[in-house]
Amino acid sequence: MNGTNPDETVESVCPCCSVGCRVRYSDRRDGAVGCDGAPVNEEGRLCRNGINAFDGLNAADRLTDPLIREEGNLVSVTWEKAFDRIEAEFETVLDDRGPDALAFFGAPRCTNEENYLLQKLARVLGTNNVDNRARICHGSVVAAMVERLGSPGMTNTLSDLTEADLFLVLGANPAAQQPIAFNSYLRPAINDGAMLIHVEPDANETTRLADAHVAPTPGTDALFVNAVTAELLDRELQDEAFIAERTTNFESFAESLASLTLAECAERTGVDAERIRHIAERFGRADRAAVIVGTGAEEDDHEGTATADALIDLLLVTGNIGRRGTGMNLLRGLTNEQGANDVGCRPSTLPGFRPVADADARSAVAEEWGAAPPSRPGRSELDAVRAFGDAIRGAYVVGENPAVSKRGTQSVARSLESLDFLLVQEAFPTETVEHADVVLPASLWAEKGGTVTNLDRQVQRMRPMTPPPDGVRRDLDILLEIGRRLTDARFEYDDREEVFDELTRVNPLYAGMSYDGIGHGSQRWPLPDDAEEGTEILHEERFRTGERRTAFVPVEDVPTRVSAHHD
Repeated sequence: MNGTNPDETVESVCPCCSVGCRVRYSDRRDGAVGCDGAPVNEEGRLCRNGINAFDGLNAADRLTDPLIREEGNLVSVTWEKAFDRIEAEFETVLDDRGPDALAFFGAPRCTNEENYLLQKLARVLGTNNVDNRARICHGSVVAAMVERLGSPGMTNTLSDLTEADLFLVLGANPAAQQPIAFNSYLRPAINDGAMLIHVEPDANETTRLADAHVAPTPGTDALFVNAVTAELLDRELQDEAFIAERTTNFESFAESLASLTLAECAERTGVDAERIRHIAERFGRADRAAVIVGTGAEEDDHEGTATADALIDLLLVTGNIGRRGTGMNLLRGLTNEQGANDVGCRPSTLPGFRPVADADARSAVAEEWGAAPPSRPGRSELDAVRAFGDAIRGAYVVGENPAVSKRGTQSVARSLESLDFLLVQEAFPTETVEHADVVLPASLWAEKGGTVTNLDRQVQRMRPMTPPPDGVRRDLDILLEIGRRLTDARFEYDDREEVFDELTRVNPLYAGMSYDGIGHGSQRWPLPDDAEEGTEILHEERFRTGERRTAFVPVEDVPTRVSAHHD
C-alpha cells in the first residue's frame, strides 16, 4: 500500500461479504490478516477478497473534495458551501412538492448507525421513500419468512449447521460467494458424510462437492420442491408430531399436493423422476436437514413467494425448523445487508421490521424521535427510480450506484438526469456521480467505526483503522450535519455509540445490546432480557410471530419464469 498504513493493533470487520470475518492490517503482509478467536472466522481464515480488503484505501481516484454542479460541470467547493446548497435544494423540493417527492437510498456498505440515521432523516421529513438494494436482493424470501415465521434472518447459525446431515442449497453458490462460511462450517459436515443437494441452473464451485446437482427448467424451482414434498408424503416420511404440534392447514396443503403427479413434475421441471424420488427419500430420512437459499430463489418481480413458500413447507413437513442443524438459512451476500434492513432502511417497515402501518410501532418511534413516521408505505428503490423526474424530484444516494446496479442502465441514467436535485455521497467517481448536482466525498470501511450485522444475526463493531484522506469527512458526521440543517428532530449525538444506543431503544431486535456488550466479539439478535448471549436457534418453542403454530400454504400452479444464474 501507498501512504499511511492502517494501525496494525486495531481489528475491524471485513467489508467484502456478509459473513463478517474479523480482520486487521499486517505491515509484513501488506494486507489483511484474520484474527484468532473471532466470532465467525474463529481460526483467522480469510478468503482472497478478504486478504485484499485494504486495496483501494489510497487509490488515486478517491474523491476528496465536495463538488457542486455549476454551468453543467462539477467543481470543488468548501463543505459549508456544499451543505448550504443541499439545504436550499431540499427545502425547495419540500416547499414545492412535499416530502413524498424525495427518495433516500442507503446501502449495505454503510454501517447500522449510518443507515439508521438516513431512514430517520427521511421519516422525520415526512416520507417513507427510503430503501436499500439489499432489500431487493432477497425480497421474495424475506417476505415469505416474515409472513410465516415472523423473522427475516437465518433461523440457525453457521456454527450449528455443522451438525446437519443434509443440505439443500437452492439458488446460491456459497463456495464462491461466502467461501469462509462454506469451508469452515458446511464443508466439514459434508466431509463427515452430510449430503449436499445443489439446485442451480449451471454447475459451479459449490456443485463440485454435491452428491446431487439438480437443474430444474427455469421457472420451475417451486414445482421441483413441491414434487419432492409430495413424494415424501407418499412415502409417509413426514414428521407427524411436529405437524400436529407446530402447524395448521396441513390437510389443505396435502390435498393440494395430491394433484401433482411425479411424471408430470418430472416432465415440467426436466428433473428425472428417479432423482426426485431419491432426494425425497434422503430428505425425509435425514435427522437434520437444512435449507440454504440465495438470490436464485427470487421471483422476477421480487414479490412472488412460491419458491420460498415451497421450501418452508418442505421444512415444516419434516420437522426441520427450531433445531440445530436445520432451518431456512438465507445467505445474504453484501457486507451489512442484514443490518441495513434490520435498522429500517426499507419503505414499508420501521426499525425491527415493524410495519409503518402499525400505530403502536409509530408511537414508540415518535416518543424517541419527537416526530411520528408516516403511516403509508413509501416507494421501493425500483419504484422511486421509475418515478424520477415525475413524482420524485429529489434524491439522496449514500454508498450506492443505481446508474449501473439497476436493470436498463440507459433509462436509469435518463431518470437520474430528470431529477431537480441529486445528492450523492460516494468515495469514488461512479456513474451515478456523473449525474449528481452535489457530491460529498465519503469515507471507506477502514476509516470509520460503527456496527454491522452479519448473515447469521451477529452484530459486530467496526473500528477506524486509519483516518480518511484530507478533506474527507466520515459518513456519520455528514448525515448528522444534514439532519441538523433539515429537521428540528434530534440529530445531536456525542458519538456513534450514542446513535447505536438510540437504535436499540427503537428496534426490538437489538434491544439490550451495547457497544460494551459487543466488545471485540458480537451480540446476536434477538437478545433475551438479562441474557449475555443472543438466541442461536429461532422458533424452538414459538415462531417469531408469537404463535406456536404456522400455517402451510396450499400449492398453486406457478407460471414459468426465468431464474438467475449464480456463477
